This record gives sequence, structure tokens and C-alpha cells, in this order.
Amino acid sequence: MKLKDMDNIPIKIVSELLHKSPQYVRIGLQQQRLPIGSAVKLSTEWTYHISYELLKNYVGEERIESYEKSKMEECY
Repeated sequence: MKLKDMDNIPIKIVSELLHKSPQYVRIGLQQQRLPIGSAVKLSTEWTYHISYELLKNYVGEERIESYEKSKMEECY
């Protein structure tokens, strides 16, 4: 599935795209330092939303396409 078809991009995928840990992405969203989505604390747990458009603006469409291509190659 293409990232642009997802309603919410998983933290794991974003961490791979950024070459950072999932914790880096979570903290960056919580502290509003990553302009790719939002983090909201519900009671004691955080929930995250990562927008394809914001992610594309941050890393560039070429990087996303390269990532998708590499993941497709891993399948074969």
C-alpha cells in the first residue's frame, strides 16, 4: 500500500524514513518539534496522527517514493 493511501502513517514507517528511532518520532510529535502530525495525551496514553501531506512536505516526495520502492523490492 502506498503511504498516500493511508489515513495515518505508522510511527515505525516514519522512523525508517527519517533514519531515527520510533521514540525520537514520538517525542518529536509530543513536543511539537516534528511538523508532520500531532500527538495527544488521552488520560495516561499518547495517541499520534501523522499526515501524509505534512510528511511529504517535511522529507520530500522523492524520499517517500524511494522508501516505497525499497520496501517493494524487499517483498520479492
